[in-house]
Amino acid sequence: MADTAKYTEDGKPFERDMNYIPDRLRAGPAPADPLEGAYGADPDAPVWPVEPGRYRLVAAKACPWANRAIIVRNLLGLEDVISLGLPGPTHDARSWTFDLDPGGVDPVLGIERLQEAYFNRVPGYERGITVPAIVEVATTKVVTNDFPWITHDFFFEWREHHRADAPDLWPVEGREEMEAVMKRVFTEVNNGVYRCGFAGSQEAYDAAYERLFTALDWLEERLTDRRYLMGDAITEADVRLFTTLARFDAVYHGHFKCNRNKLIEMPALWGYARDLFQTPGFGETIDFEQIKAHYYRVHTDVNPTGIVPLGPDESGWLTPHGR
Repeated sequence: MADTAKYTEDGKPFERDMNYIPDRLRAGPAPADPLEGAYGADPDAPVWPVEPGRYRLVAAKACPWANRAIIVRNLLGLEDVISLGLPGPTHDARSWTFDLDPGGVDPVLGIERLQEAYFNRVPGYERGITVPAIVEVATTKVVTNDFPWITHDFFFEWREHHRADAPDLWPVEGREEMEAVMKRVFTEVNNGVYRCGFAGSQEAYDAAYERLFTALDWLEERLTDRRYLMGDAITEADVRLFTTLARFDAVYHGHFKCNRNKLIEMPALWGYARDLFQTPGFGETIDFEQIKAHYYRVHTDVNPTGIVPLGPDESGWLTPHGR
């Protein structure tokens, strides 16, 4: 996403704008996920065909919401069928930019700003220029930026192109429970850290802080006697939690005032986070320098000096997790 959010001026709790371009990628005329309709999908959303090489995933490593799409693409083995564009860690109010690429231009799309792809689709697009975004290469038009459905469709609609040993990220057994877990992780943890960081009053912050750590305590207990959120295998729920945990001590603990304790002080969550970090597909997507540069330089309301901290020590992520 483009984290250009500011403090709520009226002191109300921070609320994330969840209105995105709703288009979907489909392998056929009907949803490949038979349970999709039960979980809020727009049945009238425009549909684009699954076609290797047609699309580019634009996803900044700095952004937790985009990071999950990069991880799922890796886990499923979609690297050869959906290319990846990586904007730099900072952006202005207009757009993410491709300043990591030679000449500041994405080598496949030929654009300097992601905003160009949005304007090609919707001239004068007025909502946030967010990542992750799926862009059609030939037209340089954004197809969708609806991040929860992007990873869902990577699993269900691109199955023909998965690697042979790809994990079952959306198991049928326990699906209802997994959806409930993911909903709580999103509202209370993924979004909960932002609710703390962008609180516009002491009262809003206090309430957000209590909600966040109530959820983290629940997760600590849940992960005490199971390796992953849903049991013995990695699922989409783990991907969604991991991207927040990976940023917790580096950013959220100090920058967003989520400071009751650090991740490294919660034994089950810290072991779980290291377990995932050391799993192929996860750790190589984490760039702590980009993460810190993004939050500390872009959120000028929270950190007006733009100073990026040197710590914390990242070596602990590679220590044995014992799980």
